[in-house]
Amino acid sequence: MTDPARAIYADIPTFTDFRSVVDPAVYRPLPDDWQVGLTDVVGSTRAIAEGRYKAVNMAGAAAITAVSNALGHRDFPFVFGGDGAALVVPPDFRAEAAEALARTARWVEEDLGLVLRAAMIPVAAIRAVGRDIRVARFAVSEGVSYAMVSGGGLSWAEAEMKAGRFALAPAPAEARPDLSGLSCRWVPIESRKGAIVSLILEPAEGAEEAAIADLVRRLLATLEAQERHGHPVPESGPTATWPPAGMDLEARVPQGPDRRPRSRLALRLETFLAWGLFRTGLVLGRFDPGRYRSEVALNSDFRKFDDALRLTIDCDEAVIARITAILERARGDRLVRYGLHRQKAALMTCFVPSVASNDHMHFLDGADGGYARAAAALKAQG
Repeated sequence: MTDPARAIYADIPTFTDFRSVVDPAVYRPLPDDWQVGLTDVVGSTRAIAEGRYKAVNMAGAAAITAVSNALGHRDFPFVFGGDGAALVVPPDFRAEAAEALARTARWVEEDLGLVLRAAMIPVAAIRAVGRDIRVARFAVSEGVSYAMVSGGGLSWAEAEMKAGRFALAPAPAEARPDLSGLSCRWVPIESRKGAIVSLILEPAEGAEEAAIADLVRRLLATLEAQERHGHPVPESGPTATWPPAGMDLEARVPQGPDRRPRSRLALRLETFLAWGLFRTGLVLGRFDPGRYRSEVALNSDFRKFDDALRLTIDCDEAVIARITAILERARGDRLVRYGLHRQKAALMTCFVPSVASNDHMHFLDGADGGYARAAAALKAQG
């Protein structure tokens, strides 16, 4: 039988030049009966103030991991948003995805001490209000492509979720998702240029698509002055240390058929071995630490589009000034709203189905509030 996810999503041609993210030709509409899943950490601003943004990021990435594991790692569109996530699944997998999200909400509440709201909304309901869900695939490497989404549908769906509509109730007490592969072991990635900038740029209501496309291209052209377009992760990959800063969080991650976390002793031994391999460069079986770290850099999602442009970039002061001038002019012309937040480092949360393959994925955000603080700045613009 044909896999509906592969037949529709995975067959969308990929593009490799990020400037094409504003080209309507790279996007394809998804069928009306597909389902949009969303999550969002309630009170993420308070959690950030308490220094818990690593846990917030873990909650956001957990939704993607849980659904991927529940669907047997089939391809489906998803976007990591820092304190939440958005994804789209075929109707055949609606029940599995909804249960995975409900279990994730329960785990986040009971094990991370955060509240994760979740919703599932049919694409047909989004089109009924004049919005759309169109998806493209941006290939960052041979092994990984990330979904880009346009059409205004995700923005509307997020507002509906926050208003309490289309809500998924959390699973029963102590229900757990399978979060195999979810980790957060890398050292925060310090800026080498000046500052890690978290930027969200959202088209203003009624703004012309062509004008937004021109603005995004000008912003991206400005970033071309930066090494690797502002990529915050060194080309050789991030730095490992032991014990890893995220080990306490990872020790709470349920995984496998029994959905139980590994023992802390087993996790300490595993992370110590990994640290030793990264430190020495020794190859163990099919795991080559040098190759893996380089793939981590390639597979990081520092640029994305989900009805808004989202960037986690390493910039010097001159580039930040040029970006800000472009954005202020566009805001004055009522083309966009935007939020920009500066910090000293970026955080990485990872989904690694297997260290022996090249399809591991790495979600980037700012280390001091990142996208959540940028979103707050955007909302303050009215």
